[in-house]
Amino acid sequence: MNKRKLLFLRDVTLYTFTAFGGPQAHIAVLLREFVEKRRYITESELMELSALSQLLPGPSSTQTLVGIAWKVGGLRLAILTFFIWILPSATIMCLAAVSYKMFADRAKFAEVLRFVQPIAVGIVAYATYTFANKFLKSRVSTMLAIGSLIATLILHNAYAFPILIMLGGIISSALETQPKENELRVKLFSNVNPKKVMYFIGILLFFAALGAVVNQTSPFSLPIRLFENFYRNGILIFGGGQVLVPLMYTEFVEVKHYLTNSEFLSGYALQQALPGPTFSFTSFLGGMSMGNKGAGIVGQITGSLVAVIGINAPGLILILFIVPFWNDLKKITRIKNSLSGINAVAVGFMATALILLARPFGLNWLAYLIMIATFLLLNFTKIKTPVIIIIGIVLGLVF
Repeated sequence: MNKRKLLFLRDVTLYTFTAFGGPQAHIAVLLREFVEKRRYITESELMELSALSQLLPGPSSTQTLVGIAWKVGGLRLAILTFFIWILPSATIMCLAAVSYKMFADRAKFAEVLRFVQPIAVGIVAYATYTFANKFLKSRVSTMLAIGSLIATLILHNAYAFPILIMLGGIISSALETQPKENELRVKLFSNVNPKKVMYFIGILLFFAALGAVVNQTSPFSLPIRLFENFYRNGILIFGGGQVLVPLMYTEFVEVKHYLTNSEFLSGYALQQALPGPTFSFTSFLGGMSMGNKGAGIVGQITGSLVAVIGINAPGLILILFIVPFWNDLKKITRIKNSLSGINAVAVGFMATALILLARPFGLNWLAYLIMIATFLLLNFTKIKTPVIIIIGIVLGLVF
């Protein structure tokens, strides 16, 4: 490995431990450190990679960083970059899941977190507001968001998400694209290796079938089903970590009852205080899901590992698969136009999650005040999310 690649890995490591604030903040740091300072890629290349990561399902910050690594040093450097980026925060979230189950004084632990949980809901409220402000620019997108909100509140079914995402993309693409581009589509898809597409879909189908076949009393049953859950959601999540919350909450808390509302919010709040990818939250979800089923520490570590691999695999495969012919893909406006509908549906999902997360507060007016205060601080001040969460923890310890 040459000096340039080693320098790149060093910069990735520094970036991993300082990248707070989610995808919007991450792209600003990448622009400053990787484009302006080091010149690993040009600004236009970074913006194209960022656009591509928004177009594809999966973790947008991870895909952008992996795409940069691929341009700098090829596949091997891209894989190393992925592990450097994902492992620190995923490990911390795994340890948090194990510690959560091992805590002796659970009542005291709940007392400490009583301010943190409404703060987490306030963070979701802010993410919902910013997403809505960014993506609901037309009557069609607004109606799609309202429709997805109503549908998910009524259905309470994890399988409603893929159907609504597909419908949103189809509707926006049909309404916003002129009937043309046949030659472009033929050119693009002539570059696609059908075997790779079948591998991608086949992984999902294999684990879904395996999860159905394996006896649920088997110790291997839950890890297999968890991998299928996370891999499937990794295919469905457009727009980065903000959309992760409603999908995970509906499936893991509302439908399958792997976690409680309190556990979910505690893990999400901790993740927001850490640098690195939002998708590392799944490490906590996997560990807690296994722990709540009595799997023990080894089982929890297995659950965290399965979750991280499952949620990230689709996005990692796609970014490495598509970057080589992105120049053709970006010319197809029908594909680009489908994204507006998908994002509009995602806003509806986030609004649903906000309602469901706030519902357990009941008549606890203090929780609502903390939630509103968190939203106002994030929206009208420059105070960062980790600072607000640390304040919440301190208040829980003091009062």
